[in-house]
Amino acid sequence: MTKVLVLYYSSYGHIEQMADAVAEGARSAGADVDVRRVAETVPQAVVEAAHFKTESAHALIEGPDALADYDAIIVGSPTRFGRMPSQMASFWDATGGLWFTGKLIGKVGGAFTSTASQHGGQETTLFSIITNLMHHGMTIVGLDYGFQAQVGVDKVRGGSPYGATTIADGDGSRQPGPDELDGARYQGRRIAETAAKLK
Repeated sequence: MTKVLVLYYSSYGHIEQMADAVAEGARSAGADVDVRRVAETVPQAVVEAAHFKTESAHALIEGPDALADYDAIIVGSPTRFGRMPSQMASFWDATGGLWFTGKLIGKVGGAFTSTASQHGGQETTLFSIITNLMHHGMTIVGLDYGFQAQVGVDKVRGGSPYGATTIADGDGSRQPGPDELDGARYQGRRIAETAAKLK
């Protein structure tokens, strides 16, 4: 059975919702899926002042070496100034040993994200994640246009050929919509299917 990891960091819960949808999509392709989050790295005073969501049904990832156990790794994080936040970046910065030994070469990867606005850096954030995966020798699967619900300007909607996305609004009040969650499911399924074929 194909093993898939959905690895995420979420400040306010938007990415956590997307991670659950990605996992649901991967499971629909018959994959064995784990959902894990990376550790919070900012001081507790910042977490409290910013009202970060600290409760989660998902355990922390054990550490970078756990990545080698999976056939596919799908990474989600919000954007910070058009790139992945320090919490996720510091996790990937600790994967040098995996890179040196080539443990992730040939695995399948993908990315998903959330921004406050439609032009808040979704694609650059996706690429900041994808760049790490490609340096590890992973094959990238995005949100292809087989998922047509990402097309159109009739409403606010996330979606990018580089990965599933959602838009949270500046105050975080907008939650992932049905199309965005469906996009996450679609991408999760496509990644799991691709990993199964390559395995």
